[in-house]
Amino acid sequence: MNTFRKHLLVKGSTIRQALEQLNIQNSEPILFITDQKNCLIGSLTDGDVRRGLLKGYNLENQVDEIIQPNPKYIRKGERDINKVIEYREKNFKIIPILDRDDKVVNVINFREIKSYLPLDAVIMAGGRGERLKPLTDTMPKPLLKVGDRPIIEHNLDRLRLFGIDDFWITLRYLGNQIEDYLGNGSAKNINIQYVYENEPMGTIGAVSQIKNLEHDYILVTNSDLLTNIDYEHFFLDFINQEADFSVVTIPYAVDIPYAVLETNNGHVINFREKPTYTYFSNGGIYLMKKEILQRIPIDKQFNATDLMENLINSKMKVISYPLAGYWLDIGKHEDYNKAQKDILHLNFK
Repeated sequence: MNTFRKHLLVKGSTIRQALEQLNIQNSEPILFITDQKNCLIGSLTDGDVRRGLLKGYNLENQVDEIIQPNPKYIRKGERDINKVIEYREKNFKIIPILDRDDKVVNVINFREIKSYLPLDAVIMAGGRGERLKPLTDTMPKPLLKVGDRPIIEHNLDRLRLFGIDDFWITLRYLGNQIEDYLGNGSAKNINIQYVYENEPMGTIGAVSQIKNLEHDYILVTNSDLLTNIDYEHFFLDFINQEADFSVVTIPYAVDIPYAVLETNNGHVINFREKPTYTYFSNGGIYLMKKEILQRIPIDKQFNATDLMENLINSKMKVISYPLAGYWLDIGKHEDYNKAQKDILHLNFK
């Protein structure tokens, strides 16, 4: 269902009709007035109606006479996330989203979401889940429940929390079950499209089959992760560093129980007593410019690590985003059991 349409009213409607529509809204009722082609022309609140009535207008007058012109809006796909941040910090709560023709395609509420990122999100969900057998014998791993929801729905809702509303999901093993469960996304006021792999195409190869992406930036994530990553901070880091590709990395500490010696031609020149070395492993979440996808071969098995190697060898800017929050790769039974315990105590809002 397109729930945002409760905020839309066509010009020429009466003030009575506006009041009836405002009355069914909960917090901060507001309407956005559009023309017959759904293009934005103004906004209207209950305060505007009250002021109009005090000026002598009646309930059968048209709303056109009391609307506020030039309302705040966000352009879909707009690269400058700073406008989104500015509106949020100035306490604008409900903002219409316009396409390039000024048509209202969504209405966002900052009481319900944290941001509105200009991204397409691709969720890789085609794997077999061998290490989680027998749980995955009749159900794809992304549909295994963690708490009250499937793993993939946790991922979808986390991305949606940051205003991402254009999704692609790559499928193979029992993929029809995932498509049947999530549908086209309308129940969550998002758009979901699906890409099926005829053969395993690696950890990012299936992305080559996507042709009509909406945005200039693409986020690709594995479907079997549980994380509370701040996607806005991830995106801002990508933009501020002028990167071509960014990978979420997970700190992994290794404690050495002995003194480690540094030698040169047999001579000890330094040593560290029981040091801890921190390494950063691939977290399975990637952000890239749209043109990077041209480097993924079509209909060929290809991994995200192959893509990173290609970019590094081409002297493109590949950066690491060390994750400070929670992250769990649900690959084995012990990971799945841990997720069931962790979900009871973690805040993913």
